[in-house]
Amino acid sequence: MPEGVARGDHPQRTPFYGAVLMIVAFVTGSLTAPVDMPTAAHAVIIVCAVIVGLIGFGMTFRDLS
Repeated sequence: MPEGVARGDHPQRTPFYGAVLMIVAFVTGSLTAPVDMPTAAHAVIIVCAVIVGLIGFGMTFRDLS
């Protein structure tokens, strides 16, 4: 563990959580696409999945400067 990092505060934790959010968004979109549901409900789920995916992208690639 890097020196000066508190227990449970690993620097790779945030990018990992971001990757998990992107995977969840992808799986949610993939599972809801073939389901026969009202268009409004489908649109809400897809929009939420896109927002979660963008948040995950930001968390994963925040240190590319």
